[in-house]
Amino acid sequence: MAPYFLRNFIPKKDPSAEGQRPLFRALLDITWIQWSLVFSGWLAWTCDAMDFFSVSLAIPVLSKPPPVGFGRDTATLTNAVTLTLLFRPIGAICFGFASDRYGRKWPLVWNLLLCCVLQIGSSFCKTYPQFLAARSLFGISMGGIWGLAIATALENVPVDARGFLSGVLQEGYAVGYLLAAVVNLTVVARSVHSWRTLFWVAAGITFFAAGLRAVLPESEVFLRAKEDRRAQETPGTSAASKTRVFLRETKAMLINHWKLCIYAVLLMTGFNFLSHGSQDLYPTYLQDNKGLSSYLATTATIIGNCGAVLGGALAGAISQFVGRRLTIVIFCCVIGAFIPLWILPSGFGGLSAGAFFLQVGVQGAWGVIPIFLNELSPPAFRATFPGVAYQVGNMVSSASARIEAVGGQNLRTTVNGRNVPDYAKVQGILMGVVAAFIVIVVILGPENHGSHFEQHRVAFEEGGGQDDAYVEQTTQSPAGSVHVHVHEKKEDSPA
Repeated sequence: MAPYFLRNFIPKKDPSAEGQRPLFRALLDITWIQWSLVFSGWLAWTCDAMDFFSVSLAIPVLSKPPPVGFGRDTATLTNAVTLTLLFRPIGAICFGFASDRYGRKWPLVWNLLLCCVLQIGSSFCKTYPQFLAARSLFGISMGGIWGLAIATALENVPVDARGFLSGVLQEGYAVGYLLAAVVNLTVVARSVHSWRTLFWVAAGITFFAAGLRAVLPESEVFLRAKEDRRAQETPGTSAASKTRVFLRETKAMLINHWKLCIYAVLLMTGFNFLSHGSQDLYPTYLQDNKGLSSYLATTATIIGNCGAVLGGALAGAISQFVGRRLTIVIFCCVIGAFIPLWILPSGFGGLSAGAFFLQVGVQGAWGVIPIFLNELSPPAFRATFPGVAYQVGNMVSSASARIEAVGGQNLRTTVNGRNVPDYAKVQGILMGVVAAFIVIVVILGPENHGSHFEQHRVAFEEGGGQDDAYVEQTTQSPAGSVHVHVHEKKEDSPA
């Protein structure tokens, strides 16, 4: 008999499952409040990406002498990117635990406001050490966004719409890059404040995202949990008792799922190498290796991210029917097929086509990750577990830009009579190796396709750290809000 991970590669169809409905029917059933929460999560993640990629797009200008830039070479400037990634797990832990303990709404609002403040602070740095310090602190604030935004959006929509919406949500990352590139191409090029203008625009959009989330309601899962908790509490019960329950359930979760934690970190290490390896130094590569102007390099970046948006939505929708793991493997094969087109052409047309199709593969594989990790996650910790796995993977892959920069210094090529770093060869090798690594990890890993994690107790409820503490739907209001009561599975039921 074949191993379990192969027998489970394509999820078995459940005739009674809600997931058999056509996608458009599932999307039509989403209420305006649910759509608002999805948009809020998407916008938060878009802002996160825009804030982050402001540095990558500004590297050519930051390398200029003061007062315009900091007068450092590309390899040195990528330390700012590396430090941002290194500090992100701290934010994922702090804001993730806050979200699983207190609710989705206000932790995300404060997280976005902190990102806004630190993005503005980065723009006013006068020296390179100041800039490194600001970006390190920014990494902490940035680390919390993804886990909170994705958990908020996916737990408030029907199961059969989650695959498609996972891809749409994840491509907030590509849209953030796209917005940053457009601002860099238009507004920054005409501003006397140079790269700082990009940081100010990104901070303004982040502030708007925080305000939007503040006016939207709390997630239905937490509204239900808080109502149940109030009904069970005796007079004089303090918030400290909830915190004690939360810490106890957190310990139980870690004891039960430490192997899954290791697997998720390995998976996200590969995925973060995949995205950062294909994007962080891409504008620099086009200008130094291919001789494109800053305008054409930015335009190629925009075209690539259009492919990313398409790939994410397409892969998310496909994964609802053929499974999360198989979809990831398919899109990793797309990456391998288009690496040559990504690095071999010399003209703008060929390079743009390569960027488009490579990003269809990269962000197509990525588009499955939000729902894949949320389904694998211990249900009561869907802000903390996916967020920390994502950001620890980011931390491990934080040197990707520097690896490419240093690799380029050691592998040289000649362009128009100039001896320059061979970023094309370095990036091609890195992407091929990483894509193969992801295929192996995904094939050997688990899948929990179609999980009803929204029916599980939250982390401050007794038993929330166990996998079998579910709630049972009883009624649904005209507005689409689901009211539930707690239902514990029998001990001999499968987890």
